[in-house]
Amino acid sequence: MKIPVTFLGTSSAVPTETRNHVAMLLDYKNEHILIDCGEGTQRQFRKAHINPGTITRLLITHFHGDHVFGLPGLFHTLSLNNYSKTLYIYGPKGTKKFIADIFKTFIQTKKIKYKVEEVSGKFLKTKDFELTTLALDHDSPCNGYLFVEKDKLRIDKEKLKKLHVSQKNPELAKLTLGKNIKINNKTINYKTLTYKQKGKKISIILDTKLCSNAKKLAKADLTIIESTFLESSENGKELAKEYKHLTAKQAAELAKKGNAKQLVLTHISQRYEHKENLLLEEAKKVFKNTIIAQDLTKVEI
Repeated sequence: MKIPVTFLGTSSAVPTETRNHVAMLLDYKNEHILIDCGEGTQRQFRKAHINPGTITRLLITHFHGDHVFGLPGLFHTLSLNNYSKTLYIYGPKGTKKFIADIFKTFIQTKKIKYKVEEVSGKFLKTKDFELTTLALDHDSPCNGYLFVEKDKLRIDKEKLKKLHVSQKNPELAKLTLGKNIKINNKTINYKTLTYKQKGKKISIILDTKLCSNAKKLAKADLTIIESTFLESSENGKELAKEYKHLTAKQAAELAKKGNAKQLVLTHISQRYEHKENLLLEEAKKVFKNTIIAQDLTKVEI
């Protein structure tokens, strides 16, 4: 099963002609997880032909404007369109007050149902996936996130053929639950007919300088990492350190050390408008399977 991530916005602090403020949507079965919500994200949903009313969870990395200025408008739209679910909101320390203040300031009438949690470590477990957050090193409390799909048992169809068992037999479903079955009065151990399919991992590492938690989060199949500065430019590395951001080269080094399968660069500074190839070239020298997300890019893993 492919897991898509849609990049609704890919700029950094200042939006550009081609890049909206940062936001991305991770879809997994019936879950639609929005990560950050910069200004204009609602309109990006329209452009991507995605109904924002499908959102089930919201992950906030931190409270800088380019990551959250779109939230008042999004909440207002959801309330006007009779959003009937409970929106689960997660973020660093201070998130509860931040969200409460938004509703108090901007939405005086009909409100949506929501629940806020200030999270650290592994904070969500479902039957299909887990969510973990680790604190990053930025100039305000900032969370990085890791989505982990759980391993699954799959039926080995070739072995099934050798046993002359029909693939339509309803008992087979029990095998993927780790249960033995009985067919034609013969007990079949689930281990003999199944194999383990490793779950996929997706990490989101936005505003931060190089730190140990960024390295831990980068151990994923798909790593999505900010790339605010070009290290090969004058003072690029020093500026990244001063403002607590990453260079394209540093992002690539994180992906390489984490044995990632693919790296997606986002959070692109306005200084690289129409010059993104410089960031891509720098990253690819370290980690070949790198792309730069454009607004509305969809990546599947």
